[in-house]
Amino acid sequence: MEFSSGGGGGGGDHHDGADSRRRKKRYHRHTPEQIQRLERMFRDCPHPDEKIRNLLSRELNLHPRQIKFWFQNRRTQMKAQHERSDNCALRVENDKIRCENIAIREALKNVICPTCGGPPVNEDPFFNEQKLRIENAQLKQELDRVSSIAAKYMGRPLAQLPPMQPIRASSLDLSMSNFGSHAMSGPSLDLDLLPGTSSSVITDIPFAPMSFSDMDKSVMADCAAGALNELIRLLQGNESLWMKPSSEGCELLNLEAYDSMFPRSKNPNLRIEASRDASVVIMNSLALVDMFMDANKWTELFPTIVAKARIVEVISSGQNGTLVLMYEELQVLSSLVPTRQLYFLRFCQQIETGMWAIVDVSYDIAHQEGHFSSPCKALRLPSGCLIQDMPDSYSKVTWVEHWEVEDKAPIHQLYRELVCSGFAFGAQRWLSSLQRMCERIACSSMVTATQDLGGEGKRSMMKLSQRMVNYFCSSINPSNGEQWNTLSANHDFEVRTTVHRSSDPGQPNGLVISASATIWLPISPLNVFNFLRDERCRPQWDVLNQNPVEEVAHIADGSHPGNRISVLRAYNTSQNNMLILQESCIDASGSLVIYCPVDLPAINIAMSGEDPSYIPLLPYGFTISSDGRLENSASPAGSLVTILFQILVSNLPSARMNHESVATVNSLISSTVNQIKGSLNIST
Repeated sequence: MEFSSGGGGGGGDHHDGADSRRRKKRYHRHTPEQIQRLERMFRDCPHPDEKIRNLLSRELNLHPRQIKFWFQNRRTQMKAQHERSDNCALRVENDKIRCENIAIREALKNVICPTCGGPPVNEDPFFNEQKLRIENAQLKQELDRVSSIAAKYMGRPLAQLPPMQPIRASSLDLSMSNFGSHAMSGPSLDLDLLPGTSSSVITDIPFAPMSFSDMDKSVMADCAAGALNELIRLLQGNESLWMKPSSEGCELLNLEAYDSMFPRSKNPNLRIEASRDASVVIMNSLALVDMFMDANKWTELFPTIVAKARIVEVISSGQNGTLVLMYEELQVLSSLVPTRQLYFLRFCQQIETGMWAIVDVSYDIAHQEGHFSSPCKALRLPSGCLIQDMPDSYSKVTWVEHWEVEDKAPIHQLYRELVCSGFAFGAQRWLSSLQRMCERIACSSMVTATQDLGGEGKRSMMKLSQRMVNYFCSSINPSNGEQWNTLSANHDFEVRTTVHRSSDPGQPNGLVISASATIWLPISPLNVFNFLRDERCRPQWDVLNQNPVEEVAHIADGSHPGNRISVLRAYNTSQNNMLILQESCIDASGSLVIYCPVDLPAINIAMSGEDPSYIPLLPYGFTISSDGRLENSASPAGSLVTILFQILVSNLPSARMNHESVATVNSLISSTVNQIKGSLNIST
């Protein structure tokens, strides 16, 4: 095949032309004047639009595309400079953190425990989880508080906000300018209790926030002033107004004398309870008034009586006293007695130097009683106390309780005499509980270090034990509205049970079943209390631990020898790292023996003085009270003993109660009752 020379010559001409064009292509360099003008424009406008680019092209004698490309390149260059600068700064910071990390690691290798002087014990991740749960609850509480304040200042309730939280008001700062100040706050039990928990003020009351007009507040003020006047006359009444049926116990109101002094219409279907008692407590009047006017401290002070409390609204505060509207649920420590739910006004006024009067009186709020779940409708007539200073930081407290009660359901036969006599919610029970708690607070503030336990360790143990007592009291009558279900009766007693999902900080997280039963024993309450609290008798009734136990430590928290906190250890058990925390307490209103298994590391945390709030507790125990019968009555007097067991069924979110769990707690209570009766030689 032959190729023409012309074709080859033509190809050579084509390549020469392309090379010449490449040689002719030159890069345009802007003049210094053009660059200065472009830089000034870039500082003012890094992203010029088409109009600005055209103006620059005519001004600088450049093509608009050249202007566009120059700005693009300049932005890319600026971005690269910033990235290099950021990278250098981050590299320096990273090196600094790495050096600090290395220094901290080296320091941790040589750290020692400030308490024992030995190497530190690694913190249990389980306790870290408990701490996070507590912090989460505290943050939720703060969110609810801020939301309620926002709703208040907007002048209307916000449907999307959580329920309004209590307003902490110091009753001592009666001037509006100092209202809410904590500068003069009295002593508290320092339990760090959280909204939503069963051991402090329960703020998850499912009622809508309320608003009151000036007319409503004026009516409330008139009602409170009249109630205070009546209370003072009752407190100062003589023998014609009050009768004392026995040398011991409280005084009862003479209803005929009362009706002549305070005439009002009467409903024959209502039952009247009215009593008066006086006692001396180890706390000054200012501290008492502060605790009475703070809903949190009020609930901490009376855990066996007050199941739930909150301040709904501060009506007034000034030189003439402090008036608040409150909600409250009162209880007897047995699931057989319904709680008493009420709204009431609490008015505090200083009568003279060192003397205060605090009055409570029920207040009807429209459309609110429909939220009450209790079958007992109770109206609190003017009740309250007179607090008078005495030497050495003591106070004399005179207490009056006055109720009108409508029982929509029959009272259980075991508690009929105790409730109908007025003792169950009477003045003597309030004062006895106040005396015992004031002694406990005094013991907590005066604890001294011993060879086995330091002062901070004692306070921490008392704080842990008080939280156990509060959980126990709130579990007998659940304050979250859950109803008790009656299981099959067993001879002379019945077991009642409920199930709830616990998410409270300081309690095991999961599905918990609680069961209780109340029995009558023909033995005095003091003998039953001494039997149940004595660790030497424990193997006779403790169905969960038949081994002997010894007391390894104890703290006295009252003048009575039965008021003490004990740490018990069982012999011959496979769980050598488990101890038993037990608290026993007694006063004229009754007694408690409460216990809870706690592992050894948790006890060591409390004994070392650290915060025990995140130690999980699931308490069991007994409440003991008189049956209300008089010694000269036809039937013999005895004791009412309520037994409570709680079991963590599962910590899985999908867990449900099953019949096996119900049968287990039923069997535990039945076996405990039978062993107690057998040990005390009581025929079934």
